Amino acid sequence: MTFAAWFEYVRANWRKEDGQTMAEYGVVLAVITLGIVATLVLLAGGINGALNSVISKL
Repeated sequence: MTFAAWFEYVRANWRKEDGQTMAEYGVVLAVITLGIVATLVLLAGGINGALNSVISKL
């Protein structure tokens, strides 16, 4: 492998963003998960009340 070929290989692979892309997907997934958990926590009382209302009418 010549120096020019090695330099071209390094230059071509320098800007790959595969690892960054996976990290970004991980951050987005974490934010979505936290949003879903927070929503369920906030709605837990209302859901519980609705289920108890249905159970009492049955």
